[in-house]
Amino acid sequence: MSEIKLLECTLRDGGFALEDAVKNGISDLKFSGEDIKRIIISLSESRADIIELGAVEISEQPKTGFAIYPDIESISRTMPEERMPGQLYAALYRGPDTPLADIPEWRPGLCEAVRVILRYSELQKSLDFCAGLSQKGYKVFVQPMLTMRYTEAEIGQLIGAANAMGAYALYFVDSYGYMMPADIGRLFRKYDAGLDRGIAIGFHAHNNMNLAFSNALSFISRETDRQLIVDSCALGMGQGAGNLQTEIITDYLNKNFGKSYDYGAVLDVCEVIQKYGRDSLWGYSVTRLLPAIHGTAYKYAVSFRKHYGLTYREIDGILGKMPAGLVHRYTPENAGKALEFCGYHAEHFSGKGKRRKETE
Repeated sequence: MSEIKLLECTLRDGGFALEDAVKNGISDLKFSGEDIKRIIISLSESRADIIELGAVEISEQPKTGFAIYPDIESISRTMPEERMPGQLYAALYRGPDTPLADIPEWRPGLCEAVRVILRYSELQKSLDFCAGLSQKGYKVFVQPMLTMRYTEAEIGQLIGAANAMGAYALYFVDSYGYMMPADIGRLFRKYDAGLDRGIAIGFHAHNNMNLAFSNALSFISRETDRQLIVDSCALGMGQGAGNLQTEIITDYLNKNFGKSYDYGAVLDVCEVIQKYGRDSLWGYSVTRLLPAIHGTAYKYAVSFRKHYGLTYREIDGILGKMPAGLVHRYTPENAGKALEFCGYHAEHFSGKGKRRKETE
């Protein structure tokens, strides 16, 4: 039997969801400082194995309301004074942008674990950044966002780099929420065969097709003697359709894998998060389903629906015809290019471009 650990990432993925909503004029919500403290304390009491406190990012604007901090020292100060034995606290780097020279050697009092989102367009630079953090003494989690876009050769490159740096974990990440159980099996077999035995395999699910829980079950049921890590968020809070729900997976692991997560403390986190769920900031919707069906960035469909007022049928048609060079690289400009490519021009829209008011 594998050793299964839960990585709880409500603050980080939820913070990114709040940031996206503010950027796109959907909401003005931010985490309050008091709620961040309550979430961290409750997660610690829940006995979650790994708690992600948020992200580290260089920015000219303060972003603590999104659980985003300017450096590893700042985010580490949010760790609770009293911690459960064996619990890891993690910080996420969005990419290899922070100069390694500015990141201190790990020492007690700093987050022991760091997760790094690999930038596909700067893959080797991202892997070198991971290796540098490992050399500084951190437990490094290698996160190839949208793992489904990686070729077999690139997957081999990830495995080789993880082995060389002595990574703590290598993940496969279902960023657009369209992995199927067969994809879980294929990637798992590749990772399990190639990774050194001491390196954990992690899985980060998104829920665009309502498959996060079933995919997680497929993942944790694999026969292996290595450590497995599964990510979750309270109420599934996260970008787009959101993530595997902590309140679902902890109950399942308690009942079926002999875990002892404190379910009352999990529910206390849900109590805090529920008030951030207005404006449909995350969760299943047809708007978030369609890009998963076509394997495109979910923000295209959100833009076509909210800013242009297109019907589901129209969005489905556009996503099915998008040029390959645009599929994974959403920007407002690329959304306009996709519309033009599919025969939609400025005269189709009025006012700020929105043809009619639509809701999810």
